[in-house]
Formats: sequence, structure tokens, C-alpha cells
Amino acid sequence: MAAVPTMVVEIHVPLLPTPDLPEVFDEGEEDGDVYVFVVTGAGEGDLLALASSMATLPGAPAGSVAVVSIDGAEEFGLGRRVARPLSAP
Repeated sequence: MAAVPTMVVEIHVPLLPTPDLPEVFDEGEEDGDVYVFVVTGAGEGDLLALASSMATLPGAPAGSVAVVSIDGAEEFGLGRRVARPLSAP
């Protein structure tokens, strides 16, 4: 029996030059002109809220999107795209 895929949210952050960056913490993966961070371990709403919080951090570049996908997807960006940050209801 095949394993059931786990839902993940990919956070796609545009790559921009950052002069004088004091430190780089590399836990994401470069994919074309974006950097992708994958989060899992919670429900979709919580993961999208996390992605929204990341998009509003000081210094975060505009244009971040989240992609609801599954682990083991053949490539990044194949799931449902959700603009960041989430707008207030």
C-alpha cells in the first residue's frame, strides 16, 4: 500500500540582492528566481498563517506566495497558489 502524502505549504520568496547581510541561515532551496521554504506539521490554516507572518517580517521582499502542495511533489509550485500576506477578513 502506498503512503498517504502529507500536505505541505511551500513559501516562495523572491531572491533579491542583499548587500551587507550579516548572516545567512540556509534552510530553504533555491528554485529559479525564488527561494522556497517548506513547512508542514500543522493544519493548512496554521501553515498559511505562518507563511503570511513570514511575508510581513521586516526586510522580507514583496511578492511572496504560498503554495499548498504535498510532500514528494515532482517539483515546486505545482499546488494551489495563495498570495501573501493573507488579507484580513
